[in-house]
Amino acid sequence: MRLPPPVPLFLGFLLLQGVLRPLRGDLVFIPPVIHMSGPVVSASLVGGTEDVTVSLTQLRDEMGLLPVPTCGELNNETGDWSLTVTPTVNSLEVTVRLKRDLQSCSSNETDPFLEAPCIVQALLVSAFHNTSCLAHLLIHVEIYANSSLGQNASENVTVIPNQVYQPLGPCPCNLTAGACDIRCCCDQECSSDLTALFKESCFPGVFGGDVNPPFDQLCSMQMARGVPDWFPFLCVQLANSPFLGYFYHGSISSGHQVSFDMYLHTDLKDFSDFGYKQGDPVMTVDKAYFTIPQVSLAGQCMHNAPVAFLKNFDVQCVTSLEEYLERDRITSVKIKNGAMGGIVTPKVIYEEATDLDRFITITETLLSTGPAPRNVNVEEHYIFRWNNNTISEINVRIIKAEINAQQKGIMTQRFTVKFLSYNSGNEQEWSGNPGYQLGKPVRALSINGTNNVTTLHLWYSAGRSLCSTATLKPILFGENALSGCLLEVGINENCTQLRENAVELLDSLVQATHVAMRGNSNYNDLSDGWLEIIRADALDAGADPPDSNVSGICLDVPAQLNIRILFSDAGAVEGMTQQEILGVETRFSSVTWQFQCGLTCEDKADLFPIGASVQFIKIPAQLPRPLTRFQINFTEYDCNRNEVCWPQLLYPLTQYYRGEPYSQCVAKSLLLVSFIILAVFLSSPWIRIHKD
Repeated sequence: MRLPPPVPLFLGFLLLQGVLRPLRGDLVFIPPVIHMSGPVVSASLVGGTEDVTVSLTQLRDEMGLLPVPTCGELNNETGDWSLTVTPTVNSLEVTVRLKRDLQSCSSNETDPFLEAPCIVQALLVSAFHNTSCLAHLLIHVEIYANSSLGQNASENVTVIPNQVYQPLGPCPCNLTAGACDIRCCCDQECSSDLTALFKESCFPGVFGGDVNPPFDQLCSMQMARGVPDWFPFLCVQLANSPFLGYFYHGSISSGHQVSFDMYLHTDLKDFSDFGYKQGDPVMTVDKAYFTIPQVSLAGQCMHNAPVAFLKNFDVQCVTSLEEYLERDRITSVKIKNGAMGGIVTPKVIYEEATDLDRFITITETLLSTGPAPRNVNVEEHYIFRWNNNTISEINVRIIKAEINAQQKGIMTQRFTVKFLSYNSGNEQEWSGNPGYQLGKPVRALSINGTNNVTTLHLWYSAGRSLCSTATLKPILFGENALSGCLLEVGINENCTQLRENAVELLDSLVQATHVAMRGNSNYNDLSDGWLEIIRADALDAGADPPDSNVSGICLDVPAQLNIRILFSDAGAVEGMTQQEILGVETRFSSVTWQFQCGLTCEDKADLFPIGASVQFIKIPAQLPRPLTRFQINFTEYDCNRNEVCWPQLLYPLTQYYRGEPYSQCVAKSLLLVSFIILAVFLSSPWIRIHKD
């Protein structure tokens, strides 16, 4: 629709005025002219907006002339239009809105080919001070009845069915929402008059809507073309589309969808007032996660990782002293205990680190003391006491170290979290009930008078990795691990003393004499599933080999402790597989130590590495059937070594098939054989022989 002649002139005048005025710093609308095709438009009034009044006027084209704008009269309501002014920073936001509904424009809202617009008007927004006009905004309104902006958004939503259960789609050629697609005869948005124009040229095949075409194996296709005589016995009676599930990836099942709302929204979902569940994040009263540094799967240290309820961990984080940031004081944190309105405050105990070499590796020596020293946390140990789905108590032990404020180096921090039952007298808890749980400590005891032995250990070295400063960590069930430390040795080291020191360090990892078969074996009852540790190749540290009198060389020095733990499945409780330990064996490995010299052999300490490894070996509950002589000699019949598996040619009749009872498999097989015999007798060759 073309504009009347005066309107383009007025439009050009306002556009030129809107370009020049901002250059002079005058009051101006941005933009000065708007072509309105929806029910709401907005513009900005910039410049000196103090004591400025804005009004709305509907322009009427009478005799081809537009009226002269009048200023000084405040008017925010003009017929079907309303004006809203919102102050912003150094400007005014002007909004013009249509008050009436567009549904009354046309009775046929689905017709996409309406040529005449529903509303054609000209609006003028004026900004004035007293009676003097300062700026104008011209709005040319041209709104059609079927404008998507004027309809309810919920009415135009296209529901796309799940392609797992739908053959492609009802109409693949329907590409435009709310409009008729030419040559798409299945488009429901096309009226009968429009469809009649191109019904002779509709898109053929699947794209044109034929998403369920008949295929060759349908029984109804027998009359369409020549088929074999046996076709009626093997044809498909029910309609089945070959395109069903065309967009469905077979390795991904539809249905349950994982929600990632916790990571996508800034508002955290807090359900701790109704009790914690295993794996739920521990919350504070400020509706935030209670975080402790943890190690990600990529090996990086995450400083703001939330603590999960009933999830123990023991991690190390390596950080630079220059980048170290002190965490918030744990004493000021209030944690929700899982009950409505319940709060628990951690009880903190501070200790001083005795040996900084265990935690800090100095990279630069300071010549001057400089400013006042600072404290850093090298270890933080958290013990949560739980009762059902609540937290009853939190005990924290923090080990601090005092360093120079300008000290540079690498610090290794350790963070542990352990959840214990509220009624446990000490930190000794079951590792399963009755079988072991993966990741729980292997339970052990000693009958030689050592009362504090509860598990087997590995080294937890830090700093310089010296054996003298290394701590111990428990061996966890089902987790193979390696650990080690460095032993300082001199060039004139006595070989007998070196062997004794190495044996003492390795024996300190396995001070126990028995291990528990189950995770709930009673420490006070040795007959309650306790197995004696088998110590193979026990070394005699005091016996020197005859040729070990060379300085700087020692023969048969114990350097490796190998721990092998045999376990197996021992049944199930409520569908959960229970695993128990069958035996534990320790074995030493010896090496020949030789002092490593540079250009000259100086009398300084050398580092001798010793290590320990643990390996879990699963023993099957039933031993596999031994191979027959035929299977050993004729490997071409082995299904695991060849692509063709002849022994499983009749797979439903073999012992490997578990889909149905064996009796049903035999019955169905006999029925199938009878059908094959019947089809053979009814085929053409047998009929011709009978006629002859």
